[in-house]
Amino acid sequence: MPERFSIAQVTPYAWEARHEVNDFVARLSDELHGRGHRVVILAPSESQARVRESRRAIRAAADRPEALFGDGDGPAVLAVGEVLALTSARRRRLPIDVARTIEEALAVPSLDFVHVHEPFAPGASSAALRHSRPLNVGSFLAPTERLLSTQIGRRVVELFFGRLDARTSSYAATAELMRQFFPAEYRVITPGAEPAERDGPTDAPVHIAFVAGEERAAQRLFLRALRRLPAEADWRATVWSPRDAAAPAALRRDVRERVEFSGPKDCSEDELLARADVAAFASDGVGPTPGLLLRAVAAGAVPVATRLPVYEEPLGEGERGLLFEAGDVLTMAAQLNRLVGDPQLRRGLSDAAAPLRRHLSWSRVADEIEAVYAGVAGRRHPADGNADVRRRLTHRPLIDVDLHMHTDHSHDCATTVEELLATAHAEGLGAIAVTDHNEISGAQDALAKADGVKVIVAEEVKTASQGEVIGLFLEEKIPRGLTLAETIAEIKRQGGLVYVPHPFDRLHAVPDYEHLLDVLEEVDAIEVFNPRIAFKPFNEEAVRFAAKYRIVAGAGSDSHVAAGLGSVRIRMRDFDGPDEFLESLRAADIIRKPTSLLYVQALKFLQTKATPASARGAAKQRRAARATRRSRRPARRKS
Repeated sequence: MPERFSIAQVTPYAWEARHEVNDFVARLSDELHGRGHRVVILAPSESQARVRESRRAIRAAADRPEALFGDGDGPAVLAVGEVLALTSARRRRLPIDVARTIEEALAVPSLDFVHVHEPFAPGASSAALRHSRPLNVGSFLAPTERLLSTQIGRRVVELFFGRLDARTSSYAATAELMRQFFPAEYRVITPGAEPAERDGPTDAPVHIAFVAGEERAAQRLFLRALRRLPAEADWRATVWSPRDAAAPAALRRDVRERVEFSGPKDCSEDELLARADVAAFASDGVGPTPGLLLRAVAAGAVPVATRLPVYEEPLGEGERGLLFEAGDVLTMAAQLNRLVGDPQLRRGLSDAAAPLRRHLSWSRVADEIEAVYAGVAGRRHPADGNADVRRRLTHRPLIDVDLHMHTDHSHDCATTVEELLATAHAEGLGAIAVTDHNEISGAQDALAKADGVKVIVAEEVKTASQGEVIGLFLEEKIPRGLTLAETIAEIKRQGGLVYVPHPFDRLHAVPDYEHLLDVLEEVDAIEVFNPRIAFKPFNEEAVRFAAKYRIVAGAGSDSHVAAGLGSVRIRMRDFDGPDEFLESLRAADIIRKPTSLLYVQALKFLQTKATPASARGAAKQRRAARATRRSRRPARRKS
């Protein structure tokens, strides 16, 4: 039986407003709920009362997580903030006060996925992506550029999009646009559209429908095209607007007599499309409505549409509808006239669209989205570990371990092996991983000289262009400059463990989120705390990533000077070899002690950069001698 998930679907648009994103979220959520998934929809709202009621429900879910998903009759809808009208147009509304409520909602521990739709800032979806800790799926619908996100705030948006574990787009045109600004893999999942019950053929005039969902200029172009239809053509038209717009004063009388202006009081969009023979789409690319075009096809109406990639995608090169160049009123009028006067052409185009109509089922959409969820969830590491090894470790003593440090065999460190071992002994460390940059000679030297401290031979390897990765329990040096995948393959060949250091520290050479997803199955552990990281959110991002993929968490001082050694340590069961180490690390505790980052960084600079080479050599000899004397003293006991 397929795995069942707990999913939060997040839309940035007020739930009361009719929008293609909201339609997608509502229908997808219904399908997933019907299949046994637990689904909650998070959306802004135009109702203050609804927002207050939803906040009470979210607070109640802190003690009863199942309450977040409603009573089981359907997906629960929670209003996470009120929308602020910027203009009189319904589409120009900005949600406010959503971040705090969304953060509380997403703190419910039972969530498996947060599925954000159009997660561009500002809005509910971007806030959800910022606060989400479960696995994240992002869906992109609009095939139009977002200037604020793609030009002004592109770098910041890239960081948040980096938290997406899978990306989908509603159309190939959208995927192509997104890849230009935010390169990644986007799986195209065409939205569904409900087929409509149509009346049988009649002798009435050909009915042309236009829904005012595109930019305003589109409606003006449509009305201009109607004025150019021959007087003898047998047609009538309906312009449907959510605001019940009246006929413009400039419309000629003979045209006005054939055109009806209607709105929600008269019929719904879908009811209009079900009665229409032809549906017109005249966007110049500013505000296309591809979802509406799909609904027109599903209803059996023949589209006449602008030659935009997102409209050509379902219509092909005129096989399932007629096209015209953006702004070309003469060609639009000619195409409308062809359809009005040729019933055989209308039937042929409608019949050609039959396979597309069958493809537009919401069940198919749910199938494809479920496959995305299953693919992402399937990459999570097993939660149980190795029970046999765990039993073997039960009675082993606890030791303190530092998994990340350097000696003077690294180009940016002046700490001698003797000083490192002496400090480790004095700090009460039971084991250390010596992780010099692109070198294992320091670790091998430490292994040979160690007395009472277990040494893990390791190397922090610089890959060609995908950051650094540490190999633990190595036997041979791994050359720098390989790809991340090649470096990991070499670690595995030696029987070592793959340990990712400071994975999201933008001040270090780090693999991108997408690079980590490519090698996720091969990563054994991830460093979730590094005291040398200047910005706390970088460590928090590592904690978030390790938790969502159930990767074993590690930590280390990343010490380049002896004073920093053991500033963070792991308390774990004593181990013998990689398998026992990894299982012991799974249940370990991370222990930190206050350390001044400024102090250790300044000390590193003085020892490696500010002191002349001749003086550095003498200083190293003095530190080594002191370390040798200190190593003969009893180790400090740790509580």
